[in-house]
Amino acid sequence: MAPPTETLTAERILEATEEVLRRHGPAKATVVDVARALGVSHGSVYRHFRTKAALREAVTKRWLDRTAEKLAVIVAEDGAPEERLRAWLAALFEAKRHKAGDDPELFATYTVLADENGTAVGEHIADLTAQLARIITAGAGSGTFAVPDPAAAARAVFQATGRFHDPCYAREWTAPGVDQEFRAVVDLLIRGLSSPAR
Repeated sequence: MAPPTETLTAERILEATEEVLRRHGPAKATVVDVARALGVSHGSVYRHFRTKAALREAVTKRWLDRTAEKLAVIVAEDGAPEERLRAWLAALFEAKRHKAGDDPELFATYTVLADENGTAVGEHIADLTAQLARIITAGAGSGTFAVPDPAAAARAVFQATGRFHDPCYAREWTAPGVDQEFRAVVDLLIRGLSSPAR
């Protein structure tokens, strides 16, 4: 139990919620459990998050944002667009595979929460496709990629690589040969985006 003298912040509540979800799962975790873990009343938690649904959505968003923040670093790099695109797609696959493999109970919990929180998931997908669009736009500007609409190309790339980041495929992420299959899909996409002059 956290010392009651610490200031109760939204971040502390989200950290405790994640731990409660890990222990109890989404069906049994309650706001009272979170409050108990923090050593506060459940009313204190409700002052930060007005409903249980709001708390669950915030913890889902926090979980999704961790991946987006890691990928944003790759988008901001100065490297060649093709290499950044390859690195971004590989980092997304690795982040999702890491989450699923290292903490399968929590991954299963977040999969349930993501299904409940379409808004958070929709915003996450929009953020990721916007990141892809920035890389593809840079590639179009340099002549590396020949795409008339980088945003549409970004959506297509995201959808085409769904097997390597959509949680419904998580069981396949450790299958023999999956890394070769991932590279083959990425190579095909890069060729499709590349200008004929290359």
